[in-house]
Amino acid sequence: MGCGKSTATKLFAEFGFRTVDCDRIVRDELLPRADVVAAVAARFGREVVGADGRLERAAVATQVFGNDENRLWLEALLHPLVRESWRAALAGDLGARWVVEVPLLFEKGLENWFDSTVCVATSSPQQLSRLQARGVPPDLAAARIAKQLPLPRKIAAADFVLLNDGSIDFLREQVASLAGRWH
Repeated sequence: MGCGKSTATKLFAEFGFRTVDCDRIVRDELLPRADVVAAVAARFGREVVGADGRLERAAVATQVFGNDENRLWLEALLHPLVRESWRAALAGDLGARWVVEVPLLFEKGLENWFDSTVCVATSSPQQLSRLQARGVPPDLAAARIAKQLPLPRKIAAADFVLLNDGSIDFLREQVASLAGRWH
C-alpha cells in the first residue's frame, strides 16, 4: 500500500501485458453487489451503507482496520470472490501475458498461484507520504500498514523487486527490463 503496485501494473500494461487489479475488483465488482452489501451491513450496521445503497468504503475501513476480527471476517467474505474473478479473467485468455496486482499476496499465501512474484518497494517515509497525498489519514495509513507483512519480508519472498523511490522513468526502466525477460 503506497509503494507503487498500481503504477507498476500500469507500466506493465504499456509493455503489452494484460492486467487484473484486485482492489478494482473489490471496489467496482464486489462492494456494489447486493449480497455483499447485505452481509457487510448485517455485520457492521446500516451506517456503513450510503444513501445510494452502496457501501461507504471509509466507514467499512474504520470498522475493519481497528478490529482484527472484523478485518478477518471481511477478508473471508471477499477474498474467495476476488480469486474467482481473477482466475476467470486469466482463463479467458490463457495465451496472454498477465500481471495480477494482488494486495496481501504473501500475507494470504497466494504466491504459488503465479509463475513469478514482484514486490514494488519504497521507503517508509515515501510510502506514508503517498498515502497521505491520497487522503488517507496518518493514523489509518499506519494501521493498514501494520496489518501487512513487513516490507523486508515481502522483498525476501518475491522473485523480483522493483525499487520505487526514484522517478517514474526509473520505475519504467525496471519494468521494461523485467517485461523483456518475460517475452
